[in-house]
Amino acid sequence: MKMRNTTTRLMTGAAACAVASVIAASGAVAAGNPLLIGLTSDASGQYANSGASDRRGMMMAIEEFNSKGGVLGRQIKTIHIDTETTPATGSRVAERMITRDKVGFMIGAVSSGVANAISQVAQKYGVVYLNTNSSSPTESGKNCHRVKFVWDGNGKNFAQAAVKNAVSKYGKKWVLMTNDYVWGHNTSKATRSLAEGAGAKIAEEIMIPQGTRDFSSSLLKIQQLNPKVVAAAVGGDDQKAMRTQISQLDMGTKYAWINNQQDWPDVYGLPTKNLFGVFGTTWYYKFDLPGVKEFNAKYQKMYPHTKMKVPGNVFYNGYWATRSLMEAIEKAGTTENHAVIKQLEQLRIPAAVRMQHDDAFMNPKTHQMQQTVYLARANLSSKDKNDMFEIVAHASPATVKDGSADTTCKLESFADTPKYTP
Repeated sequence: MKMRNTTTRLMTGAAACAVASVIAASGAVAAGNPLLIGLTSDASGQYANSGASDRRGMMMAIEEFNSKGGVLGRQIKTIHIDTETTPATGSRVAERMITRDKVGFMIGAVSSGVANAISQVAQKYGVVYLNTNSSSPTESGKNCHRVKFVWDGNGKNFAQAAVKNAVSKYGKKWVLMTNDYVWGHNTSKATRSLAEGAGAKIAEEIMIPQGTRDFSSSLLKIQQLNPKVVAAAVGGDDQKAMRTQISQLDMGTKYAWINNQQDWPDVYGLPTKNLFGVFGTTWYYKFDLPGVKEFNAKYQKMYPHTKMKVPGNVFYNGYWATRSLMEAIEKAGTTENHAVIKQLEQLRIPAAVRMQHDDAFMNPKTHQMQQTVYLARANLSSKDKNDMFEIVAHASPATVKDGSADTTCKLESFADTPKYTP
């Protein structure tokens, strides 16, 4: 990743746990000690591409603040260590960042297992942690924490938007394909509950180990079962391999495919034939909404050499999490964690500012951002290789709300959350 006036050296594998390079976004050093933020996104493993996009979003928001003097008169610096799409590594990275590097805040996640591991360490020390892009319902449910805020829609939000319509439109015989880890399990659980509630029958759930590159046995099983709908909770590089093989077997149009959520970096550059099915997302760069053109132009100016020529949903989530944190610190007038948490719990962002169709707000009971959820499919008429999708529907936060999270989430009290002022 190359950025003007910025030097970045990403360390991966075991070396990342021993060495990290501190980087500063552009701008002169402001009065006061710099504010150090730890970026906890993947640079290797299943979600490496999404991790890179996540960081680009964070850094664009940080540059915006540093260009106008930082936050509370302090320039923002960042440190990044690869979390490797591995929960154990995520835990070690968080421990190191807090105890050795003395970060003030931590931002970043794609894998829900990694996010959960980081958040447990963050809660122990009272360090505010923003889960930017992982979407297991458990992240704002049973695995919620007072210091953690979740910025993506979760699997149940996306399922609410897609599943009931698919049962009535395509049929009641379903097969589930599930990545065999926490996000896949909980996303498929939400899909199953909604589908069965609408009258569907789940013929089988096929478990897909992380790192799968040969889907032939799973696809043969689907052909034998001959369902009406296949609902896939498969992400990252696994999804790219899955889509390629489905397309090679001409199975993309034989069944109705629902991909509960599909991140832009997972499929960017794939041929249109591989973009079958309907999926959920939180944002698209072609929205005809206030601020979108300017946002796209800013991205292209800052990242002119990046393979992804336009911003996607992962970038968007990383940007807005980081920007909202800086704004919460400014509103609180301090970096003290309890004060910042209270500001984030009250967060509301008008639709016209956040470039969505509905106002967004933080649920103070679960710490998940409530926002518009969109359904999309391949844009078959596009002659622009970047304009890969078309939005077919959108649902308001109230329509897709995950009511179960309000019950399962038990936030720690402020008394049980250590105070911390970076």
